[in-house]
Amino acid sequence: MKKLILVLLLIPLISIAQTKKKVKKIKVKTPTVTNVINTVDISAGLKEALNKGVTEQVSKLTIIDGFYKNEAVKILIPEELQRVDTTLRKLGMGSLVDDGIKSLNRAAEDAVKESTPIFVNAIKNISISDAKGILLGNESAATSYLKDSTTKELYAKFNPIVQESVGKVGADVIWNSIIKKYNTIPLVNKVNPDISDYVTTKAMEGVFKMIAVEEKNIREKLSSRNSDLLKSVFALQDKK
Repeated sequence: MKKLILVLLLIPLISIAQTKKKVKKIKVKTPTVTNVINTVDISAGLKEALNKGVTEQVSKLTIIDGFYKNEAVKILIPEELQRVDTTLRKLGMGSLVDDGIKSLNRAAEDAVKESTPIFVNAIKNISISDAKGILLGNESAATSYLKDSTTKELYAKFNPIVQESVGKVGADVIWNSIIKKYNTIPLVNKVNPDISDYVTTKAMEGVFKMIAVEEKNIREKLSSRNSDLLKSVFALQDKK
């Protein structure tokens, strides 16, 4: 009889122990934050953010004065030609130098307009090896990754377009005149700058700066996340 009573008393304890084991198993199966992050296509979200940078910000560079009147990206006279600027202005030819600066920016505006598909394709084809790390990086981490990964290839495709634009807007004629006038001045060191190379480099810098502007907006402003993918991906970096 005592054994029977003991067995009856143990049954509830055994049931409670089994229930606790089941609860523990259920808790183990509960998705963790890491699992949630892994289920989101972070790479696709980063690419969408970069593309939005092109459509929302880089497009602003393609209009008249898009470069010339945007102090963040305006192309100034090359550093190595500062003495040309100073000398010609002293000789009363400041307006010629001003026309030269404007022509550099006009060439950049035209070239970026013609080459936008090149930047879009670069974003599409880029392989993001550390998507999570980039997502949780600084305010321009994705843009920096794009710049580091594609600059060499982009330059090769973009430079021929810039060369055409330099001729199209007359920048080559203006700069040939500037350099010719300067080189005829006695006792100066002759110069022969590669204007197309300079405009290509500075225009690309401008493009990346504008993409970074939109990336920052997406990271900081919920209103800039105008798709479900952007909302879900960048919500993860809000928690860092």
